[in-house]
Amino acid sequence: MQPDSPACCPTIRKGKYPGKEEIMNPEVIAVFIPIVGSVSLFTFLVFVVWFGTRQKEREAFYKSETLRRITESSGEGAKAAIELMREEEHLKRVKAREGMKIGGLVCVAVGVAMVIFLKAMTATDPGAPYLVGLIPGLVGVALLVYVFFMAGPVE
Repeated sequence: MQPDSPACCPTIRKGKYPGKEEIMNPEVIAVFIPIVGSVSLFTFLVFVVWFGTRQKEREAFYKSETLRRITESSGEGAKAAIELMREEEHLKRVKAREGMKIGGLVCVAVGVAMVIFLKAMTATDPGAPYLVGLIPGLVGVALLVYVFFMAGPVE
């Protein structure tokens, strides 16, 4: 009499068909794809924020070290450091003001485009859903009014 033949699987799986392996269900694969995608996306975002924070921290450190060395070097160094700080503050204000101008123009353009698009899509509708486009348009107008009329001058 001969002994029983071992299963084909290295884990010695025995059952109805010992030589066949099971194939993963396609529905299970379809569930894992969005899960893996979501985890990958949020992991990527964490690393982007972390690297950005590290870069800003490094820049602040190098700036403070440079200013410290300039002020310690001579009497003229302190004046140069103060002038450098004033110039950086001025550039920061100008950049913020220009950002508000661009943001206002973009909002106005989006509002006008939404009004035109929704008016064309709902030409036969007795209501006025195209007026929704006024919301971003008026936000843009508010930004532009602030930048040009209400905000103080940039010295």
